[in-house]
Amino acid sequence: MPEYKQFPLADTAEGLTEADIIAWQVKPGDTVTVNQIVVEVETAKAAVELPIPWAGVITELLVEPGQTVEVGAPILTIDVDPGGKAAPAPTAPAAEEPAEEEMKPLVGYGSKAVVTQRRARKGAAPAAPAPVAAAPAPVAPAAPAVASKPKGGYVPLAKPPVRKLAKDLGVDLHALTGTADGGVITRDDVQAAANGSAAPAVSSSTVSDSDSGYDPATRERRVPIKGVRKATAAAMVQSAYTAPHVTEFLTVDVTPMMEFREKLKKSREFAGVKVTPLTFAAKAVCLAAKRTPDVNAVWDEAAQEIVYKDYVHLGIAAATPRGLVVPKVRDADSMSLKELAIALTELTDVAREGKTTPAAMLGGTITITNVGVFGVDTGTPIINPGESAILCLGAIKDTPWVVDGEIKVRKVLQLSLSFDHRVVDGQQGSEFLADVGALLADPAVAITY
Repeated sequence: MPEYKQFPLADTAEGLTEADIIAWQVKPGDTVTVNQIVVEVETAKAAVELPIPWAGVITELLVEPGQTVEVGAPILTIDVDPGGKAAPAPTAPAAEEPAEEEMKPLVGYGSKAVVTQRRARKGAAPAAPAPVAAAPAPVAPAAPAVASKPKGGYVPLAKPPVRKLAKDLGVDLHALTGTADGGVITRDDVQAAANGSAAPAVSSSTVSDSDSGYDPATRERRVPIKGVRKATAAAMVQSAYTAPHVTEFLTVDVTPMMEFREKLKKSREFAGVKVTPLTFAAKAVCLAAKRTPDVNAVWDEAAQEIVYKDYVHLGIAAATPRGLVVPKVRDADSMSLKELAIALTELTDVAREGKTTPAAMLGGTITITNVGVFGVDTGTPIINPGESAILCLGAIKDTPWVVDGEIKVRKVLQLSLSFDHRVVDGQQGSEFLADVGALLADPAVAITY
């Protein structure tokens, strides 16, 4: 006889309470193995691929792409003993969470910041885009068994228990307008529909201005605030209104650094290694932080203490398709220039692919953001929560510069440093920024530190 189990959404990082379903990697009828990737979700910290702890046959997908699911809620049903060839799984079997020991074999939740290669399914159809509440989102290879085909591109947002209630009462969720934040359909909405008192769903394509015939909504696009974007916004607001920010600026002639970079590119030791201005900045920050440890400390409000860190977990702000993420280079202060270059290349590649793990973004001590890659001269960045300083790199440009009394064209860079004035005084902030500038103006200065 078949044995059905429901796979709950796991907590992929400490403290997370929900995640958004991005795309299914399986469909009903697929045979899966232990630890096979079955779904990609986006948490408040990163996109994560989730493996399943059992082998068997997928019988039902309980959640649609684009839907937000609470941790612990079931997201799929699997027959772990398909040899019985019994009838399809019941529509909504009682939730059964895997025992702790059953969940231990799961992979993909650890702190190892590497790119996880998605496992291909034999005969799987490629994912096709489908609109979700006016925001584009990928869909599963096949429509979930619990939902009818989206009407007019509209996919209703509702939690699994609400979907079950709707199915039990014969209510079509596509015909409803959710009353909760973000248009999410609630139990009350379903009950009201069952009693014949619910308002019909409204699509922006059907709304019009009866007086002018012009519908502003048809020229607007609304995207739900969730996942990485929601977490980033909350963190930035908290930082801006908690830590008293001070920003200082410094313009530096980095011509010697750029010349040294060209020498390294031609050297045998750095063959195949990508050395960028960010590499030099990372090394400079680590060296300067040893001379001014205040910038690598943090204010502990609860304990009323300043915590000084004798290590540098260097955060690198990276723009990704899902928003801003800040993965860390662990113990960057113990790395050589070559090791830093390799670590930064790996970190940025993983971030651009949207595969940065939640663990890789925790525990930073100081951050670098590089707006220069966008051609911007400088900025006043907001400090990453849990840190006391962030260095901003601007674009390196050819600029008229006075050298030995003569005007010459030089490679010039603008730096800015934002710091928490509770921890870092003006003197310490200025000394740190001057040290970083000196190291970038002439890398040979490093031998004097």
